[in-house]
Amino acid sequence: MSHLVVVMGVSGAGKSTVGTRIAALLGLPFRDADDFHPPANVAKMTRGEALSDADRAPWLDAIGAHLAAHAGSGCVVTCSALKRAYRDRLRAAAPWLRFIFLSGAPALIAARQATRPHHFMPASLVASQFATLEPPAPDERAILLDVAAPAEILATNAIAILRSTP
Repeated sequence: MSHLVVVMGVSGAGKSTVGTRIAALLGLPFRDADDFHPPANVAKMTRGEALSDADRAPWLDAIGAHLAAHAGSGCVVTCSALKRAYRDRLRAAAPWLRFIFLSGAPALIAARQATRPHHFMPASLVASQFATLEPPAPDERAILLDVAAPAEILATNAIAILRSTP
């Protein structure tokens, strides 16, 4: 069975680290959602400005198109997917999509984000990400993982759940 997976959560939650491990263990291609941002979005975040829903729309559509293109073969993509509307937009493009929600304490995630000095998303925007976050509802069947655990354990747990649930 091929899996379409989005590893989601606020910036600094460990999406890329966990996502690359999941992709490697499943033998699937990996893409980071940051690669799909248009230059205007990167410039805005670099200035410390939060993105609007209008800014995110073409980004989400590009991620959705990538997921749809891999519907038969599977892939793992990271994406903050902070709002249900964003996740619904991705699911509209790829209905069999599964979300892995990396959740954690704001202080832990802010500390991690602060150690990424060359990332275009400054630590100052972490609070705005938590303010925007709408955790997945039960009907979304997201896999919830606490980022306090090591990335290898998170990846192993995510795969076990993916393989045991339709």
